[in-house]
Amino acid sequence: MHRDSERHKLFGRRAIMLAGGKSVLLSALVGRMYYLQVIEAERYRTLADENRINLRLLAPPRGRIVDRFGDPVADNQQNYRALLISENTRDLDYTLDMLNQIIAIGPSERKRIIREVKRNRNFIPVTVRKNLDWREVSRIEVNAPDLPGILIDVGQSRNYLYGEEMAHILGYVASVSPRDESGDPLLELPGFRIGKAGVEKVHDLALRGSGGSSQVEVNAFGRVIRELDRQEGQPGAEVMLTIDLGLQRMVSGRLADQSAAAVVIDVQNGDILAMASTPGYDPNAFNRGLKSSEWTELVSNPKAPLTNKSIAGRYSPGSTFKMVVLLAALEKGVISPSSRIFCKGYTELGGARFHCWKKHGHGNVDAMLAITQSCDVYFYEIAKRTGIDRIAVMANRLGMGSKLGIDRPGEQAGLVPTKRWKRGAMDAPWHQGETLIAGIGQGYMLVTPLQLAVMTARLANGGFAVVPRLTKALGGADAGDSNNITEKFDDLNLPKAHLDLVISAMTEVVNSPYGTAYKSRISETEFAMGGKTGTVQVRRISKAEREAGVVKNRDLPWKDRDHALFVGFAPVHEPRYAVSVVVEHGGGGSSVAAPIARDILVEAQRRGSARSGRVIGKHQAEPPTLTAKVEEG
Repeated sequence: MHRDSERHKLFGRRAIMLAGGKSVLLSALVGRMYYLQVIEAERYRTLADENRINLRLLAPPRGRIVDRFGDPVADNQQNYRALLISENTRDLDYTLDMLNQIIAIGPSERKRIIREVKRNRNFIPVTVRKNLDWREVSRIEVNAPDLPGILIDVGQSRNYLYGEEMAHILGYVASVSPRDESGDPLLELPGFRIGKAGVEKVHDLALRGSGGSSQVEVNAFGRVIRELDRQEGQPGAEVMLTIDLGLQRMVSGRLADQSAAAVVIDVQNGDILAMASTPGYDPNAFNRGLKSSEWTELVSNPKAPLTNKSIAGRYSPGSTFKMVVLLAALEKGVISPSSRIFCKGYTELGGARFHCWKKHGHGNVDAMLAITQSCDVYFYEIAKRTGIDRIAVMANRLGMGSKLGIDRPGEQAGLVPTKRWKRGAMDAPWHQGETLIAGIGQGYMLVTPLQLAVMTARLANGGFAVVPRLTKALGGADAGDSNNITEKFDDLNLPKAHLDLVISAMTEVVNSPYGTAYKSRISETEFAMGGKTGTVQVRRISKAEREAGVVKNRDLPWKDRDHALFVGFAPVHEPRYAVSVVVEHGGGGSSVAAPIARDILVEAQRRGSARSGRVIGKHQAEPPTLTAKVEEG
């Protein structure tokens, strides 16, 4: 009995302990359920809704780019795409075979489609082909019953209306690369494109706009059931350029297939009215995706179509630099306008001869005649008297040797050499012979066509430091203020008498029978231009060649021919337009570059390309007096 009693007590204690343990566990379970269902109810309700409702980002339309008169040069067009939803087709190979009879699908493209189908869920669309034309879309839609799983989707893609004529200004858009990622969720959207060059890159953030959103209900597998709400994004801002599209197209056509550049600028407010570089490229090809063969052709072309020569091409200015040297010499007082220097066809320094382009010389020449006939010996002498450092200071004041701040990536600074520069760059002293070479714009001296145009504008507007700009308005607001453009630029403090001499001499270059560009004069007196020719050697002429006679450019390989340059302004009585033209390996400046500049200035004046611009105003240079009548016809 005692043993049974002990066993009964032990069983009772164990039952109590077991019941207690169950009670504790049950209490914990009830507590947890209470915590989840009552205290955390709102949180889990939100999580459930988020699992059921997806918020998707919508890409906004990219902003348009227009010229100064509002004509579009870059906009968006409908992009028809063929998509494949694999769950809607029983036989993927059959569908692709049928589609191949309508739009050719190559082996590599077919492999890519199959690879993406296997990678994604069967209800997620896979892009088969982008940028379909309307004929292809129509044929696909007509044959839809035989193309299970194929559907047409409509999106937007960038469209450049004038291709090569505007390529170097506008740049292009392309897919986002890892180095472009900045945390902007728009960049993570499939197929989203950003500006990679030109204006597209400079104003990418403004052109990009802000994204919209779409709330869609999905099931447990992620399949979209319906759209609950949609909010469209904010379209990108419109960018208005200073470019006159009609003039730009004319300039590009006039340069044709030559390796060349030309810039037209308003001398009063700095608006770039045309900026062409040839040959160009088709920016639409970058948008749709370049083939390897197309890329190889572009990078191997000796005329460098991908380079914007107007701001990135660096050239010796040649004789177009002589106005800078003359102003530096006059300012230092080493000569006066009437000082004469005898040219016998060469000058000597330390046993070396520095030749003039005219073999037997020009005789006695003053400043006016030296510019008009481009006498090299005159400028050798005044450069030697002035010194390279003073010449460099004048070149800097006129816009050379540094970037001009134009809102366009890729601009080069050029090079204006000094004694200090050579010591730092080459650890060598400056030689006087190098000063003579710099006096005719050769040697180390390098400039861009944009800098030459700005130099000419600063001379023609009465000595104001006009600053070039390419953006006229951004999102409807004048972009001038943001670029610190004011109605009156800094005065360069160049004596009016010196400027008048230079402008008159440039007028004589074109309009005097003795001028180097007389054959390229403008016959209409109200359109008459002034200017300066330049011919730059790209190879050294040997003594034997010089003694044997002049070697014609046309007899040399293209790469050995001289560069042809011209800078000019018009009209001479009240300058408004400045132009620079550089034709790589084109030959003579007077025979090749000057006629191009003449045609450009005539077109700009007839079009009134600068209308609606601002005027800097009161201190314009006096109209020069022509010493030779401008001939008709």
